[in-house]
Amino acid sequence: MKATCFEDLKIWKEARELSKEIYVISRLPEFSKDYRFVGQITSAAGSIMDNIAEGFERDGNKEFLQFLSIAKGSCGEVRSQIYRAYDIGYIDQNTFDSILNQSKKLSGSIYFFMQSLKNAEIKGTKFKPLETLKP
Repeated sequence: MKATCFEDLKIWKEARELSKEIYVISRLPEFSKDYRFVGQITSAAGSIMDNIAEGFERDGNKEFLQFLSIAKGSCGEVRSQIYRAYDIGYIDQNTFDSILNQSKKLSGSIYFFMQSLKNAEIKGTKFKPLETLKP
């Protein structure tokens, strides 16, 4: 199936779910009082889905790859921050394991998506003649 909008992308849906989970844990009593940390981790989680969306909307694979690389980096940032949240007692082992696995899976999915874009024959809609584009 060809994605016609970023909302069609599995990696964007997974990033959205991870972002939602991060917001849920950031509301836990002890965690929610650490305003700077909450800001960092929610910003990083939101950056994953936002960069996937922005890259898709650029209509060129080269730019999309750049934004996917940023999204993948933000995924690593979330993973690092999850370790910190666990180490200081903001989340329990089950929550840590769940979010860690979710972020590792998403990072892998972004990587494989990037590889498929690198190998794609079509380099994005902005490189197609206008008459071939349909609204």
